[in-house]
Amino acid sequence: MPPSPHYRPSRAIAELPEGFFDVVEPARFPRHTLRFRNDRWAARVGLGELDDPEWIAAFGRFDPLPDGLPLPLALRYHGHQFRAYNPDLGDGRGFLHAQLLDPVDGRLLDLGTKGSGTTPYSRGGDGRLTLKGGVRELLATEMLEAQGVRTSKTFSLIETGEALMRGDEPSPTRSSVLVRLQHGHLRFGSFQRHAHLGHTDRVRALAEHCIEHYYPELADEAEPIRALYREIARRTVSLVGSWMVAGFVHGVLNTDNMNVTGESFDYGPWRWLPRYDPMFTAAYFDHSGLYAFGRQPEAAAWNLQRLAESFDGVTEIGPLLDDLRAGFHRWLEQAVLERVLERLGLVSRGPEHDGELVDAWYVFLARSRVGYDQAFFDWYGGLASEARAAASPEARAYEHESLATVRAKLEGYEPTETARRALRDDPYLERERPESMLIDEVEALWSAIDERDDWAPLRAKVEAVRAMGRALGRPGPAAPTPTQAD
Repeated sequence: MPPSPHYRPSRAIAELPEGFFDVVEPARFPRHTLRFRNDRWAARVGLGELDDPEWIAAFGRFDPLPDGLPLPLALRYHGHQFRAYNPDLGDGRGFLHAQLLDPVDGRLLDLGTKGSGTTPYSRGGDGRLTLKGGVRELLATEMLEAQGVRTSKTFSLIETGEALMRGDEPSPTRSSVLVRLQHGHLRFGSFQRHAHLGHTDRVRALAEHCIEHYYPELADEAEPIRALYREIARRTVSLVGSWMVAGFVHGVLNTDNMNVTGESFDYGPWRWLPRYDPMFTAAYFDHSGLYAFGRQPEAAAWNLQRLAESFDGVTEIGPLLDDLRAGFHRWLEQAVLERVLERLGLVSRGPEHDGELVDAWYVFLARSRVGYDQAFFDWYGGLASEARAAASPEARAYEHESLATVRAKLEGYEPTETARRALRDDPYLERERPESMLIDEVEALWSAIDERDDWAPLRAKVEAVRAMGRALGRPGPAAPTPTQAD
């Protein structure tokens, strides 16, 4: 593969001292059938020129990328799972395959795997990923990216020709290996592991690594580790606020499923809300509703407290927890207000007016039982969409008395330029129904693949989701310019 001028490999992870990862070998699969390649992001990071055989060599057999990591690395971590500490974790069916520098903004990016074989942390598992699991992660990441939520990107999905036995899926079921592109795979649990083992020197080394490679703007702070924690907390809370507005339910918010850069990743039993319901859960095994939709902020706060405790012996943890208490609700409110206004396509009128509108909006969603996505879609642009809302398949919901308060609060709000343009020109806003990712749709897409090996509906869905993103002002990654290749 002749490297593209935009390809900028990194080996930043190798700067960490001993104790953070294990060298592993990828599985050897009987077959490689390329099912998805993310050409948008491949072009962005200088890998778009790979042909399909080269792609399979890089992301199915895991040949090293030019000047990249010579061998795969399984990262070590611990974590709280449903609030019970588990010291037997780590990359159990994945590894870090490569690191790259984004040619547009300079961020350090990881190419990490899922389903690439066993590691020292597989705990008796087979190290594989079901094809359905890979398809589900592709759908989740594409939808969140189109909604403007920070997320890992599904970079590659390859079917691998094995029959897997699973207790939570009809078996035997098809196998796959997935590659994610992400702004770092370091987790809260990465810090927890070394704190639990009493390795404060490694906790400090990991914090310094995060500052150097993910938060370089904090290097000159008087208390850089405190500043690091505060920024991780702020980004995490902002992410959860984005989920709440998107109607996304992660499902398993364990500390090992939250990373230090504030991106969504590690997709398991995720769901999107059909209607507003704070107690809606995604995971069939979440019997207590610990990770229900409305409890996601609580889960983030609890996890951030555990992260703070990991710094004990490195810095005073009291000030870290003080910063969390002082900032949490402010960060969450700011994220929710900004995202609701963005999702409604409205220009902000300031925190006081925006807060009143958002409060009224969620009262309406709760009382009317209107479709969650449908309501945002029908009222995109505010009062400029009254006629669209009146023609909606759920127009009867807009007769609910609680909408009167919303209408009153909408007075004085103007559509954003993006909303004006979309309402005027984009066929997406001429539809009756918004693009969504509800469980029945996901199951139908999988059934087409499972029963008929028909991938056309999935490809059409990905394109429809991306078209929604373009309509709402999120066209996908910007291509690097020639000057950014230097």
